[in-house]
Amino acid sequence: MSDDDAAAPGARSELRRQSRERRRLRAAVLALVSVVLLGAVPLFFGVRTLSRDPVFDNLDQLNVPGWAAAKTVDDVSGSRWCLLDCRLRERTVTSEKSPEETAQVYESALRQDGWQPWKVARCPEQETKGSYTCWRRDELTLDLWVREPTCVPPPVDGEPAIVPSPEPSAAAAECAGSLVSVKVRNAIDDERTRPQPSTDPSLTGEDPFPTVSADPLGELTPSPS
Repeated sequence: MSDDDAAAPGARSELRRQSRERRRLRAAVLALVSVVLLGAVPLFFGVRTLSRDPVFDNLDQLNVPGWAAAKTVDDVSGSRWCLLDCRLRERTVTSEKSPEETAQVYESALRQDGWQPWKVARCPEQETKGSYTCWRRDELTLDLWVREPTCVPPPVDGEPAIVPSPEPSAAAAECAGSLVSVKVRNAIDDERTRPQPSTDPSLTGEDPFPTVSADPLGELTPSPS
């Protein structure tokens, strides 16, 4: 028997061992990839759920026509759990129709969604143009402001603040439609839900000195002698 014949069984055994190790390594890699993928998908949706405020999802479901929500921009600040500052949700929507029509469809959609008109002082905080209404539902308050869009373009460095349009018809087309602002706050963080300051005349400057009778003590009862 030659040396090559003697070494052949050992070589074949080594090849089989290496093949088994490669199979085990491949199986381990596949298992690891499966675990990562199975964990990553729920993690992705979980993070997205936490980062997406459910109030915006609720606003997305309002029954308004497409022309009333042609373009939507959302902004959020504060903490959902009211750490330091409670959460403030703000949505700006571009509507293709007039402020009157737009306000009607949004107010109707809010009523259908369970929101109740809220007649409260400081609604709005200051005098504004357009339609401004306030609403409440459960632990939330909502401010709805519908007005004409801003037709003047923002200033650009090195250019005039107001850029005249050569075609008035084009400028009118750009200014058509309306602008909708929605502000949603936690009721506990809305100052309008708290007791309002007293209207004591001494605080308003009216009648600062109360009028007293000539004899505020009345007739004194003589003490027994």
